[in-house]
Amino acid sequence: MPVDFALTSAQRKLKYEAREFAHEVLGPVAAMADTLPDPQQAFLAMKPVYERAAARGMTTMFLPREYGGGGASNVDFLIAIEELCAVDPGFPTALLVNGLALMPLLTFGTDEQKDTWLRRATGDTRGEFLAGWAVSERGGTANFDHPSPRAGIQLLAEHDRKRHEYVLHGEKHWPCNAGGWDLRGADVTLCVVRTDRHGGGTTALSAVLVERGTPGVEYEVIDKMAHRTCQNVTMTFRGARIPESNLLAEGAGDLLINQNFTWSGPIAGIAAVGLARGAYEFTLKWARTFTGGGSSPIINHQAVGNLLTEIASKIEAGRYFCWKTAHYMDTHPGQGHALGGMNKTYCGDLMQSVVFDCMRVVGVNALDRKFPMAKFYREAAVFPLYDAGNLGMQRRRAWGVMADRAFSPDTFVDSEPLPFTRSMEGYGTVTDPR
Repeated sequence: MPVDFALTSAQRKLKYEAREFAHEVLGPVAAMADTLPDPQQAFLAMKPVYERAAARGMTTMFLPREYGGGGASNVDFLIAIEELCAVDPGFPTALLVNGLALMPLLTFGTDEQKDTWLRRATGDTRGEFLAGWAVSERGGTANFDHPSPRAGIQLLAEHDRKRHEYVLHGEKHWPCNAGGWDLRGADVTLCVVRTDRHGGGTTALSAVLVERGTPGVEYEVIDKMAHRTCQNVTMTFRGARIPESNLLAEGAGDLLINQNFTWSGPIAGIAAVGLARGAYEFTLKWARTFTGGGSSPIINHQAVGNLLTEIASKIEAGRYFCWKTAHYMDTHPGQGHALGGMNKTYCGDLMQSVVFDCMRVVGVNALDRKFPMAKFYREAAVFPLYDAGNLGMQRRRAWGVMADRAFSPDTFVDSEPLPFTRSMEGYGTVTDPR
């Protein structure tokens, strides 16, 4: 069978429906929200858009049909996300984070947890259900699998066995969606915690489900330079009590983190591609009409034509790398750790340079806020930094897989399975002070 990149009729329909939603529903509201000085008000302004996305099934399309979700494949989800991100990459981040919070339940959750939270998400008729993902901390998260108990995740969950609860003390910094629409919390937030104060990062981490309105949790919104249409907060825990029944992945929080950031890798990659495509589409129209004081549009100049060719080529290459990664993950669920990391870092870094090349074509007018290029540039800066930063975390994860004897340069070419093991963790952590 030949390698086939052709979309099915259903995928083409999904693409153009998502594009219509992006331009007609998302675009006008996102442009307004991005200008609001208050970050929480900017996020709240997106609620009507979120409700309409929920009505279309977009907010839970990645969940299995057996739990009421859309049953979309990873490739399907990428097709929709690219269209949204070409208009505004902040809003789709809220959809991505719903997945980061809920997808781990499929692997690590109990039957009761799945029935409760997955069905609550898919059964929400008001279109307001938000799920938060809280792993990063103020001291950083790149070394979450560090062997020292004083490094990595430091949000402590102490077991109160008499009351059948876990008591949380500490802080999470940068979790998305977690504050909810009213800063009383998302409907549920998946928090990675330290359940063993004496163990290292590969044995001492677990996860808990923090429900909306839990006493002892405070939320402070972070004022960001970009992605202003989604919400990031600092969560402070002062004796917050979580029922034992809300614990999952006990002692396997490290594996949950790795699996989650593998799943999100191609999604973040295609988000960067989508944003770059939005910049390219504007730039191409500009080049076809702007003369730069000459006698014909600048696209007729060799320098501009050559640069536009490079821009288009890089976007095409990035897109198909994302599709390949998502297809591998559809074929081998829960795998693709190195491929996901490589995909995210490659596209995040490359597309930032693509957006800047678009600005070079547009010239000084790219700085004028009445045009979209300044926003594209701000947004492009996010991708190498978020969703497990490219420099400190994603490359380190891929490195650990490639160092394993089970890995081969043909693994992904041949679409061979490669399960992730703990022997692939720990690469790049600094254990000896120098």
